[in-house]
Amino acid sequence: MPTVKRNKYYLFRLGLTVLVACISLTSVAQTERLELPDMGASADTILSRAEEAEYAKALVRQMRAYEVLNEDPLISAYFEDMGFRLAANSDRPDKPFTFVVINQDVVNAFAAPGGVVALYSGLILAADDENEVAGVLAHEIAHITQQHLYRALENQQAMTVPLALATLGLILIGGGSGEAIQGAMLGAQAAAQQASIYFTRQNETEADRIGIRTLSRAGYNPIGMVEFFEKMGRITRAGGEGPPEFLRTHPVSVSRISEAKNRAENMPKSEPSDGRDFYLVQARLRAMIEEYPDKALEFFNHRIDRADTSQAESDSLFYGSAIALQRKGDYQEARKLLSSLMAREQHVAYELQLADLDLDSGHEQAALDRLDDLYHSFPGNHAIALQYGRALLKNRDPGQAKTASVILRRQLLTHPDDPMLYELYARASNTADDFVGAKEAIAESYYLRGGTHEAVLQLQELVGRDDLDYYQRARITDRLNELRVELTKMNLKH
Repeated sequence: MPTVKRNKYYLFRLGLTVLVACISLTSVAQTERLELPDMGASADTILSRAEEAEYAKALVRQMRAYEVLNEDPLISAYFEDMGFRLAANSDRPDKPFTFVVINQDVVNAFAAPGGVVALYSGLILAADDENEVAGVLAHEIAHITQQHLYRALENQQAMTVPLALATLGLILIGGGSGEAIQGAMLGAQAAAQQASIYFTRQNETEADRIGIRTLSRAGYNPIGMVEFFEKMGRITRAGGEGPPEFLRTHPVSVSRISEAKNRAENMPKSEPSDGRDFYLVQARLRAMIEEYPDKALEFFNHRIDRADTSQAESDSLFYGSAIALQRKGDYQEARKLLSSLMAREQHVAYELQLADLDLDSGHEQAALDRLDDLYHSFPGNHAIALQYGRALLKNRDPGQAKTASVILRRQLLTHPDDPMLYELYARASNTADDFVGAKEAIAESYYLRGGTHEAVLQLQELVGRDDLDYYQRARITDRLNELRVELTKMNLKH
């Protein structure tokens, strides 16, 4: 794994403009400028489709390097599916999108060039139902489809790399201690206090209008967007402090809420969902990111006692409690809760958690049997394949490792940008004595986590072997040359 210091060094040098126009867009005159393509005045031509794709991938690699992304396959897949469902019903379903979850207890979200839309874990946990989170996503999608990011970008005269990073707060989230990075962060924050540009009121109103229409088309309740805005206002008044980060970057007025509410109430109503999958993912997120399992259990127990808790939400609270109990090592109680849930309804989330519990409590064969059944019942399911592969590798058995490598290789065809998948595949290949495949896979995992330099070192070492066949050497050499070109570009930008 690349060191944090080296990761941040290369991220800082990369200087991608994808970080420039996030939702909390800020601008001040500085000496170092981010070079943006000058392709005319039209917002549609500022970035080509290829540049958008490159920026989106690079931004995700940067966030991985800072270790801020939530890459739990059940959590990330749920919000990806929600995002693509909305995008498919937007005004520009042809545009590329990438949806991610950031592990930070902040109520916020942002959109960036290239179609990257991020939800913070604090926002997901603050939501009462799926419609509220979908409302936020629809709003951010509208900022992208209506070209608000690029129109704002056209008005920028200069934007430094430190200031761009500061707008996402990723330097401090990453826990960095480098004096140069920290100094850049503080300087950028000070500059941001002097002058800032947010999306115009017209942009925000347009994103509301387009987003509400997208929500309705996608089958969500469009009032969810309004309810979330109202909730943020209540949090501010109750806390007596400054507004949540979401309201700082998305200022909401009474008239704006009223206008959005009127528009939402006039939209066609779809059949309401019980929101079970959302509640399960929300409970899983809380149980997994809470530092102390007892604190999560306290929350779940308090919610269960509320009279207005629906059956779907109640089940999710028991599910979250089971995860927290497992984290505490109370396997017996966790199993009781999961077995009770399974007796009422079969659900992949319960099955996977029981398999995980079996692995933790020493019942490895039971876990393997359960995962084998799941894998063949739901072929192609990413979360199942990852957990099955991980279980097969637990005892470092060469035969099971070969089975794991077949399963994981199939997943790489549909998930070529998943570093966790490459790491597991590297372990499987190494255990099965495929040392070349293992080295290639670990190089890709480094690259996808922002360690381009480390990936090059891995491939340089590998290409020096004298036991490679013609096809292996050609493949490795081609990839090595691609990464060297990328490093050269990074050096030139610096």
